[in-house]
Amino acid sequence: MASVKCWLLHQWKTDSNMIKTLFTLAALGLGLVIAPVHADQSATDQLSGQLQTLQQLQGRFSQTQYAEQSEQAVSTSTGRFRLLKPSYFAWEIETPDSQLIIADGEYLWHHDRDLETVTRRPVAGTDDMSPLQVLAGDSSLLGEKFEVSVTGKGRFRLEPTAGNPGFKELTLIFAADQIGGMEILDNLNQRLFIEFSEVDDQSSQAPADFRFVPPEDADLFYHEQ
Repeated sequence: MASVKCWLLHQWKTDSNMIKTLFTLAALGLGLVIAPVHADQSATDQLSGQLQTLQQLQGRFSQTQYAEQSEQAVSTSTGRFRLLKPSYFAWEIETPDSQLIIADGEYLWHHDRDLETVTRRPVAGTDDMSPLQVLAGDSSLLGEKFEVSVTGKGRFRLEPTAGNPGFKELTLIFAADQIGGMEILDNLNQRLFIEFSEVDDQSSQAPADFRFVPPEDADLFYHEQ
């Protein structure tokens, strides 16, 4: 199985490295040149304004994981994603393996189709904001959770100021007022670069679209936290 971690939704406590690093660092193929940082309240306001316009999204993603201080890719994967505010998200890995991470408003599900396992955890019970929760959650809380800096045109760097979200830095990248990708640096200094494509913010979605029913032949693992 590919080895990428998943910080997307939250620190997913599973042995699957692929899922745990999903959102450890996302720089996508838009370049890694960091411009001078300007940190002030206006950066938080700008980012909050950008995120408030993203009420629903769907599209494709391509992600590449890099080891600490290395430009050699450890793993890559591609797939589709869907988002509906305030608390719904689906992240489906299509290659090289087949996995689904979905938040239905109450639970966070992880379906590993290759291993035929389903893991479920409650969404509530933490004040931390994972990278996916930054996109899909309440953008008015950004100033309470992160120090936000503008690092270049359309680039916002978020550094956690409280809690334990599982990453050191998160960079959101916008192009023409649309989300283009994410950059995440995890606590082990591993990097994940994610690029979004075919992004659609017009097609209607509903909470029912994020309902997940475990397959009858899957092994189920339910956790209370």
